[in-house]
Parts: sequence; structure tokens; C-alpha cells
Amino acid sequence: MKVQRLTRIFIALAAASAPLVGGARAEEPSFDEWLRGFRAEATAAGVRQDVIDAAFDGVLLNQRVFELNDNQPEFSRAVWDYIDGAVSERRVNDGRARVAENKALLDRVESEFGVDEEIIAAIWGLESSYGAIMGDYDVIGALATLGWKGRRTGYGREQLIGALKILQNGYADRTQLRGSWAGAMGQTQFIPTTYLRYAVDHGGDGKRNIWSDLDDVFASTANYLSASNYIHGARWGVEISLPDGFDYALADADTRKAVIEWAGAGVAARRINLATDIDPNTRGRIFLPAGARGPAFLVFENFEAILKYNRSTSYALAVGLLSDRLAGRNDPIVAAWPRSDRALSLDERMALQQALKDKGFDPGPIDGVIGAGTKRALKAWQKNEGLPADGYASLDTLTRLTS
Repeated sequence: MKVQRLTRIFIALAAASAPLVGGARAEEPSFDEWLRGFRAEATAAGVRQDVIDAAFDGVLLNQRVFELNDNQPEFSRAVWDYIDGAVSERRVNDGRARVAENKALLDRVESEFGVDEEIIAAIWGLESSYGAIMGDYDVIGALATLGWKGRRTGYGREQLIGALKILQNGYADRTQLRGSWAGAMGQTQFIPTTYLRYAVDHGGDGKRNIWSDLDDVFASTANYLSASNYIHGARWGVEISLPDGFDYALADADTRKAVIEWAGAGVAARRINLATDIDPNTRGRIFLPAGARGPAFLVFENFEAILKYNRSTSYALAVGLLSDRLAGRNDPIVAAWPRSDRALSLDERMALQQALKDKGFDPGPIDGVIGAGTKRALKAWQKNEGLPADGYASLDTLTRLTS
């Protein structure tokens, strides 16, 4: 019965996403038709016709972009698998060597922008393996593909206009606009609008070169974090243990309390004394990356600043953990990951959302993205069922929902 129920959900999702015929849904324009129509949108945004012509010359649809858009590793892999790769011994050792090579520059950028050098280095390491892998997708083609259709058309159009403005302003030439499938560029992977807003010419050569000038790479990254309210010298978070009978519904992005309040409720740090080693007035929230069965963290303002760089909590956790290793804080995570679990596929994530909706717990769009809306709905269902309300989307949770 469980398999039959899950199969029915998958069939319903497939039917809902299929194009309708007979005039029930407007026929989508082809990629080339959409690209021709987009020219007017770009012109209205202030991009010159000659810039558009040159940028779109030879642009092709990239089907691989759709596949990657639905299966980003930060969201589609189990968090422990993601962390294993992100904070591998090789990445740590390579990072320590690269930090030592660039210590004077990192120190100067840290002093000027108020962002700790190990955080800059950790982002550098995660985004491009310290400049070694910056991506080889044509940014214009990738963003046009996203802008044409799918769940991120607004993002694709906005970033495509941003990329055209980078070309129009002479910040980069067409050959430099290569990067990730999502249009991120350079050694710390700025999307076009982020580049336009936060990239800086720290080297003083008249360019904002995030591709090959480490002066600009480090300063631009620090500038972005500084604008995101990063606090110099403050912790991003600490691993904690939770008291017996803890109400997992309190592990919520909107539930922030002072350290002294958490400590008073029985929350304890694994490696330090929470009550004495951190300012008791520091506000933080409890983060359960693998639900009630995995490690728990108390995260602070700097974790939120990292999240503004990349909205994946797995990514923000990886940056924090890697930065600790690069700074010589080598403590491993104490609690064990629930490695017997596995990450849900896109179809399974959508099935989970559909099952929540069918039971009266609205997760928002049925898009396979386990975001804030889905977690709120999942917590409400778990609480209703007498389960730990941790909002964790596991295979066991999906099975319970669909049985």
C-alpha cells in the first residue's frame, strides 16, 4: 500500500507538470523565440543593442543546466556527504598552504573590511578549490537557459541583465564570462548582480578582477560579507548537546535567544563552556542539519551572514567548519551523523511536499526545494503526529506521510 500510494503521488506530480494541450495552457516560446523577446527587456533595463547583439551571438540552450538546477549538491546530497567532501583533509591542507602563501594580503583585507581571514579562505576553498576550478559554463548561455523556463526564470532574467551590464561597463570581456551552471563567476563565485554591487578594485588597477587578481578576490568577498553584517572575531556557531525532553520545534530559524537563555534551558556546548566562553547576551538559534538524530549547533550572526552568500545551510555549515580547521581549531564534530539515511531525490522531495499539502499542511510550491515553507509544514505535521518536530525531510518521514 505504501508503494502504491507513493506511485500515485508521483503520477499526479508528473501530470501536473506536463504541458496542457487544446489551449488550456499557452504554448511556450522556443528558446530562440524567447531570446529574441528578451532583447526588449534588456533594452528597457538600459543595455545597448550592440552589447546584446555581441553577447547573444552563438548562444545555445544548455540542457545540462536544467539537470543541475534540480539537483544542486547543497540540497540533493545528504549533509554528511556534503560536509565530508567540503571539509576533506586535502581541502584543509591545501587551504592552509594557500593561506600561508597569501598571509600578508589576507591580513590586510581582514583589517580593512573586518572579516576574519579564515572565513574568506574557506569560501575561496569551497567555491573554487582556492582558484583551481572556477567553472567552464558560458555564463550568458547558462543564464539564458534558466531565464527561458523552469522554476528560476526570474533569477535567470535578472542575472542575465546583470551579466550584460558587466559587459557594457567594460568590467569583463565576453570570454571571461565563464563560470558555474548558475552563472556564478570568479574565484569566489559571484553572480552578476552580486558582482555589480559588491566587487571592488582593491588592487588599484582600475578593474574589479575576481578571476585572477587575489587582491580583488579577497576584498570583494570580504566586502560582501561585511555588508551582510559579519562580526569580526565572533564565532559562527558551536556544536551543542540538547537536554532530555527538548522541544525540537524550538530549532527554528525564527527562534533566537541569548546564550544565557539557552544555557538556562539545559543547552550545553560540546567543546567549550557555553555559559562562560561566549558573551551571554549573544543571540543565536539552534540548527539541526540532520534532524533530531544528528549533530546540533547553536549558530550566531556570522552564520546568517554566510547564508546570505549562499542560501544553503549545508554550505554555511561547511564554511564554518572549514574556517575552524584553517584557523587551527581542529575539533571534529562529536555527535554522529545518521549515515543510514539517504538524501531524497527530486521526485521524492516533491512527493513529500504533495503529501503534506494533501494532509492540510501547506508547504508552498511543489518544487522539490525543502525551504522554510516546507519545513514549517513538516514541523506542524510532525507535532500533530506526536513526532519530534525537527522539520527534517527523511525517507522515513516520506514513508510515514504517504502510508
